Amino acid sequence: MICQVIDFRTTLGPEPMQAMSGAPHEYGGPAVAHLLAADALLAEVIRRTAPLPARTAGPVYDELVRAVLYQQLAGPAAAAIERRLRALFGGDYPRPHELIRASDDVLRGSGLSRQKVSYLRDLAAHATAGHIDEHLRDLEDASVIAAVTAVRGLGRWSADMLLIFGLGRPDVLPVGDFGIRKAMQQVYGLAALPAPVEMERIAAPWRPFRSTATQYLWRVVDPRAP
Repeated sequence: MICQVIDFRTTLGPEPMQAMSGAPHEYGGPAVAHLLAADALLAEVIRRTAPLPARTAGPVYDELVRAVLYQQLAGPAAAAIERRLRALFGGDYPRPHELIRASDDVLRGSGLSRQKVSYLRDLAAHATAGHIDEHLRDLEDASVIAAVTAVRGLGRWSADMLLIFGLGRPDVLPVGDFGIRKAMQQVYGLAALPAPVEMERIAAPWRPFRSTATQYLWRVVDPRAP
């Protein structure tokens, strides 16, 4: 997820946020309860943020089509392409056979780049072969990552997004996500964007609910994050 950074605190100095005192957090659930107790700085983020919205996951294939559309684009730009692409196929995501048959000109008319058209065609081929479908829901995280990253243009970030939003896996930390790196830098008062090893260290107390923590951190840099 590529996010526009906003000022979450009153100032953006290098010092970490101070934990907030006051009434207990009103949002329920074991994940939030664990995070509030495990990390005072993350607890501050949670207390300042509205509850995470409910999101109904679509089919695995649809979630990955969406991941391709949103790669390396700001949310509004990606959403506009998504609307135009779906309009070409009766308001739904194109089925694998439709992507394979559609001409490049038709697909690029939605605003897709040539590169993303090639990614979608490869995704459609993997879906047609049975490598990308609902059976991924029954696999361990590592096997899901292997299946997703076998598709051209889908890397670890896309696999992590599927795990969090499409499959509802509770303990995913997308170390390659710029928004999470920027949020960690801001919340924990880091001099630079954290490397994956530092992100893993910071997130260790969040286990086994790192996916929930991740979704709150996105809201530090983009309050409209999913």
